[in-house]
Amino acid sequence: MRRLTMMAGAVGAALLLSTVAFAQVPPDPNNPNDGPVPDKYNYMQRGEPIKVEAAKKVAAAAVAEANKHGWPMCISVVDPHGELVYFERMDDCQYASIAISQHKARTAARYQRPTLVFERLLAKGAYFSYLPTLDDVIVSRGGNPIVVGGKIVGAVGVSGGTGSQDDATSQAGVAALK
Repeated sequence: MRRLTMMAGAVGAALLLSTVAFAQVPPDPNNPNDGPVPDKYNYMQRGEPIKVEAAKKVAAAAVAEANKHGWPMCISVVDPHGELVYFERMDDCQYASIAISQHKARTAARYQRPTLVFERLLAKGAYFSYLPTLDDVIVSRGGNPIVVGGKIVGAVGVSGGTGSQDDATSQAGVAALK
């Protein structure tokens, strides 16, 4: 019996020690995410949420850009938390673009960066394949933060055309408040 207890103890100790070895994963020199850890990250401050009148101004500039090219678009303007403030659907815009435009705006506001950043990172390869798993991220251009006085007050998301058309229309909306 003593021998069996000793053997069980030895097997248990070996299992316990072997799991510690697996917990240490060496850094991959090819992975840009394994680089040096920065001491501090400077987040952009969030400002007073965009008001409806300013959101309408953003949407109007985006609609003007879309009309100039004949692109039927859906335009969503959200506050800094990603909550919808104003929405406009142009005639003939596809129904799927309603939710997509809102998702692009929400992602740009909550992550404080254009959705184009996520698209470009994902295109860099396998080391960025985790991006679509982040909560509430859309990896498609057309969402841009609205910055006033150095603070994010909201974001605009556009959908209905190609990615480049969506982004150009979104940027025209952002420019309306500069």
